[in-house]
Amino acid sequence: MTKANPSASYSVTMRVAVDNATLIGSVATAVSDAGGAVTALDVVEPSAKRMVVDITCNAIDDGHAELLKAAVDAVEGANVQAISDRTFLLHLGGVISVEPKISLKTRDDLSMAYTPGVARISMAIAKDPTLARNLTIKRNSVAVVTDGSAVLGLGNIGPEAALPVMEGKALLFKRFAGIDAWPVCLATQDVDEIVRIVECIAPVYGGINLEDISAPRCFEVESRLRELLDIPVFHDDQHGTSTVVYAALLNALRVVGKELKDIHVVVLGVGAAGVAISKLLLAEGVGDIVGINHNGILVEGDTRLDSARQWLAANTNSQKRSGTLADAMAGADVLIGVSGSNLVTEEHLKLMAKDSIVFALANPDPEVDLALARRYAAIVASGRSDEPNQINNVLAFPGIFRGLLDVGARRVTEEVEIVAGRAIAGMVKDSELSPEYIVPTVFNANVVTTVAAAVEGALRTP
Repeated sequence: MTKANPSASYSVTMRVAVDNATLIGSVATAVSDAGGAVTALDVVEPSAKRMVVDITCNAIDDGHAELLKAAVDAVEGANVQAISDRTFLLHLGGVISVEPKISLKTRDDLSMAYTPGVARISMAIAKDPTLARNLTIKRNSVAVVTDGSAVLGLGNIGPEAALPVMEGKALLFKRFAGIDAWPVCLATQDVDEIVRIVECIAPVYGGINLEDISAPRCFEVESRLRELLDIPVFHDDQHGTSTVVYAALLNALRVVGKELKDIHVVVLGVGAAGVAISKLLLAEGVGDIVGINHNGILVEGDTRLDSARQWLAANTNSQKRSGTLADAMAGADVLIGVSGSNLVTEEHLKLMAKDSIVFALANPDPEVDLALARRYAAIVASGRSDEPNQINNVLAFPGIFRGLLDVGARRVTEEVEIVAGRAIAGMVKDSELSPEYIVPTVFNANVVTTVAAAVEGALRTP
């Protein structure tokens, strides 16, 4: 199992009273010795004798945070008065809000922004509905829609518990692409109801981002909405993931000197992401793909598979392999894990081809110990932000939607994913490319504009 490191996602601040200033160093040392990472220390109440300080540190998980508190309390002359979880504090009241774009300072402002002047805008749109794109928020808005059935790695936790994640997604849309997105968390997991609700709210939005809807339901929801709506519908768990994986694979192959047409790829986990990744790689000419789930290698004719996996079984596994993960891994050039933690062993890694590539994307705990994988694979990537080569959907979806909205797209095509993936890969220059750097950082300001331009170019080309 990959050893977890202290993370900002478990950041806490302890208010500590110490009998004298010399104990501050002892408190910091106690945190460090207990495995925490001190990130800040602030004096709250200075005094020659007794001081109160706030010590901020990163823990591994909730239990570890309590151990850090106990370690500080164990320092003679120190006492923890209070402890606060910075992640919970950050989410108090949510992480997004609606702000006006204009000021309302006079009667004239009110008359134009609202009644009676707004009636003129409504009548213009009634006569020509296409004007809604220019005269309302529609041109720059996205609905982030979920039923709460497959939230992160947490599973089916429902719409209320999904809301913080959808807020976070909306925050990323705004931060990276300037897009106004809003969470739409539905208290139903019925396909017909989901489709009908989204169809009814669609007039407000320029695009629909489906999020954290479990397979196989997500395939039907997306397919039906794409048929019904005249705005792009994009299931990020499928297409955002496949786009970034494709980009990372292009650059990983540049490092090891292999080509798409020659490689054998194992896709461990054939849910929404696994199916989409496999389809995109097939479209781009990957030599051979073997999908595997909890029942073993996908085999054509398996009646237990839904239609999406049946298609995958029929169009992959050219060598007609069957059996377990070990059977799939023999001679594999690439392993793409989009399943669960700690499924791949050292023996599996030994079966792979020379200069192998491992993408272990389960989060927060990947399919294989990353340090172990690096002993056998030439390139290792994960979904973790505290490891090199983070394969993160935020590299794709903000730029893709920016391009879709700016061009007024009505559909998302496979070509959009391909050009976006190539654009992301192209952000890494030859001089920068290495086994530890195959995708750009999510904070590279040029990623969104580059991806958006590529998407616009593809959609504008006759």
